[in-house]
Amino acid sequence: MATLIHTLTDHSDDVNCCAFSSSCLATCSLDKTIRIYSLNDFTELPYSPLKGHTYAVHCCCFSPSGHTLASCSTDGATIVWDARDGRMLAVLEQPTGSPVRVCRFSPESTYLVSGAADGSVVLWNMHSMKFYRSGNVKDGSLVACAFSPAGNVFVTGSSCGDLTMWDDKMRCLCNEKAHDLGVTCCDISSHPVSDGERTSGCFQMASCGQDNKIKVWFILFADFLGGELRYKCTLSGHSAPVLACAFSYDGQVLVSGHKYSFLQNTGNILHTLSQHTRYVTTCAFAPHSLLLATGSMDKTVHIWQLDNKQPCAGNSIENDSKIRTAENWSEDDVSAWLCAQGFAELVGLFKANNIDGKELLNLTRESLINELKIESLGLRSKILQKIEELRMKTVSVSVAVPDEFLCPITRELMKDPVIAAGMTLSNVE
Repeated sequence: MATLIHTLTDHSDDVNCCAFSSSCLATCSLDKTIRIYSLNDFTELPYSPLKGHTYAVHCCCFSPSGHTLASCSTDGATIVWDARDGRMLAVLEQPTGSPVRVCRFSPESTYLVSGAADGSVVLWNMHSMKFYRSGNVKDGSLVACAFSPAGNVFVTGSSCGDLTMWDDKMRCLCNEKAHDLGVTCCDISSHPVSDGERTSGCFQMASCGQDNKIKVWFILFADFLGGELRYKCTLSGHSAPVLACAFSYDGQVLVSGHKYSFLQNTGNILHTLSQHTRYVTTCAFAPHSLLLATGSMDKTVHIWQLDNKQPCAGNSIENDSKIRTAENWSEDDVSAWLCAQGFAELVGLFKANNIDGKELLNLTRESLINELKIESLGLRSKILQKIEELRMKTVSVSVAVPDEFLCPITRELMKDPVIAAGMTLSNVE
C-alpha cells in the first residue's frame, strides 16, 4: 500500500514535525531549524533552512494557501514566514514567555493558535499579526491542536490527558479526559460523517497518547454556541506511546506513529511502515495527493508513495471524475479541483463558504464579486473560464452508465467481467 520513495537526512537532531502544502514539505527539528523541500523532486529550496529560533523547534504548519508557514519553539516564540521566499513576516511572543509546543492555522487563515508548556493558548489575528484572545487549560502543557473544517472551533490536547474544545471567542465548549498518561497529538478529519443520529454537523477526530492508544471521537455541533466530543472507539495495535496521528484528506485512512508507522482504518492495520530506526514523532498526508511523510528521532524524514487502488486519501479529482460528475462533488473534491487548476490559495475561502460541486457550477461573476469578495478581475476571469470548461465536461459525461456495467472496486467500465470471491474493507466511518 505504501512505497518508500525518498529519505531526507538534512537535520542534525530529532525531527519533531512535518507539514505539507500543495507544493512543498516543511520539517522542523531539535536542531533549531525549519527546512523546506519541493515536492517536484524533494530538493531543498534555496532559502532553506529557516533560522530564527534560538532553541528547539517543536511544530510547523502551512496556511491553507501554502503561502505562509508558522513555526514554534522552546524560545517562547511563534514565527510566521513567507513560504515563497523564506522572509520572516512576524515574531509572535507568547504573552507568558512559556515554551510554545504547538501551532495551527484556521482553515481560512483568519487565526493562528499557539499552545504553550504552561497551559496557555493564544489566538492570533493573521490579518494584523496581533494578539486576539487567550485562554488556559487547568492542568498540563498544551501539546496538540486541531481546527474543525469550518474554522470556528478548535480542540487542544494537554499533557495531563484532557481534550478541550474552544470556539473562536476562546470560550471553553467542553472538556474530556482522553488519555490517562497525556495526549500527544490530535487531528480532525475534514470529511463529514454520521454518528448514527445526525447526518450533518458531525466530524471525526483522532487523538493519541502516552497510554499506547488511539481514540476516535465524534465532534458534534449542537448550535453556534455549543459543541460536544463523543467517544466512538479505540484503535489497537500499538505497544508503546503513540506520538503522532493524521487523517487522510478524505477521512478514510488514519496514519499513526510510535516505534513504527501504522496505516489504519477502523481497527484494521492496513500497512506497517518500519523503516525508521527510532520512534516516529510526526506524520502527515499531503493534501489531495498520494504522498505521506513520517519523521523520527532518528533525524530522518521518509516520504512514501501510496497505492491509489487502496481505500486511501489522495485519489486525484481527475480519476474521481470518472465516477462522479462535478455536480456531485463534495467540498473536498472542489478543494482538490482548485489545487489542480492552480487556485490553491482559494481553498480556504471556498471551504468557508461550503462550496460543493453543485455550488461550484452555479458560480457567476456576480457571486464571485458580491459573495466571495474576489476583487481581482484577472483571477475572476480565470476561475469562470475553468468553471465553464468543467460545465462542458459535466455535460459530456452526463449519460449514466448502468451500475452493473461498472467494476464495483474501480468504478470503471468492465471488459470481459468475471465473478470472483471478494473481501470487504471497513473504513474509518
